[in-house]
Amino acid sequence: MKSKTAVKKPETPSKPLDNNIEELIEAAGISGQRQLFREMISIILRLGSDGTNVGDLKQFKRVMREISDANQLFAPYRGIKKISVFGSARTKPTSPTYKAALRFGQLMQESGYMVITGGGEGIMGAAQAGAGREHGFALNIELPFEQDPNETIRGDTKLFTFKYFFTRKLNFVKHSDAIALFPGGFGTMDEAFETFTLMQTGKSNIIPLVMVDAPRGNFWKTFEKYLREHLLGDGLISGEDFTLFKVTDDLEFARREVVNFYYNFHSYRYVGKVMIIRLQRQIPAGALVRLNDDFHDILRGDTLITTCDPYPEESNEPELASLARLCVPFNRRNLGRLRALLDRLNQF
Repeated sequence: MKSKTAVKKPETPSKPLDNNIEELIEAAGISGQRQLFREMISIILRLGSDGTNVGDLKQFKRVMREISDANQLFAPYRGIKKISVFGSARTKPTSPTYKAALRFGQLMQESGYMVITGGGEGIMGAAQAGAGREHGFALNIELPFEQDPNETIRGDTKLFTFKYFFTRKLNFVKHSDAIALFPGGFGTMDEAFETFTLMQTGKSNIIPLVMVDAPRGNFWKTFEKYLREHLLGDGLISGEDFTLFKVTDDLEFARREVVNFYYNFHSYRYVGKVMIIRLQRQIPAGALVRLNDDFHDILRGDTLITTCDPYPEESNEPELASLARLCVPFNRRNLGRLRALLDRLNQF
């Protein structure tokens, strides 16, 4: 029999230190979510007794600063929908793909969206120029070689430079209501698979993901063919995973795919084991019956989708209290089928 390795529990602050933390929170004027602040402060203080080296301390400090500063950057624009646009920094202005990204940025701005890019040239610069400086964000990255921000966003207060790719990626996903992928290299592919993985596993909410070619282009069509022939063909992914994204060379189709996703669907969150889907309009009773019939395969046991009022746990989002709601006992596995459910709700 293998001996069990004892797991050392994290040290907790002493009682006097607890009191000091409480006094610090009080002095800072923090009134909400105080327990979360206590825990965060305790984690930081524990680094002092864990023998954490200087390099790690500097990393922790920089990560916390980047996340905090990025939150402050986006805070004034919280009520405005945003789309992240990825693509190669090497694409030339004469390229059909560049021109498509430029037009797509314009289309999304005209649809009320702000555009987030990586801040570089090529596709990023095209989408940024299409949306305009006022309607754009840039999440740049420090690299060993010089990477200047594109002309549209250079010097703007909505330009933010990260040291770490993982904090940059977090903010792309966290602040995006949709993602558009234009042809690109390793970085674009990285973002594509990162987004696939996060949505497929439920680690991020489902949002529109559109892979956009220039008219008559086949970059993403070839990519999808590879996914179908090898990943799906070898049983490494499921057929339903293909509902998580769309491939198109039609810019108007790409725009509609993003905008129509929020035609009736608003958002969702979990309360315990129940998914609460918030809607602009409640669906008819007959449609609810059909919904339960058509999507019983993704519900837990014999439970059903029902209408419901806001849960007490949603009180921290008072601006959403007036929205209609569905309580969905989702099995939290079939995320591709969940996307199909959300598409169905947008028909009402």
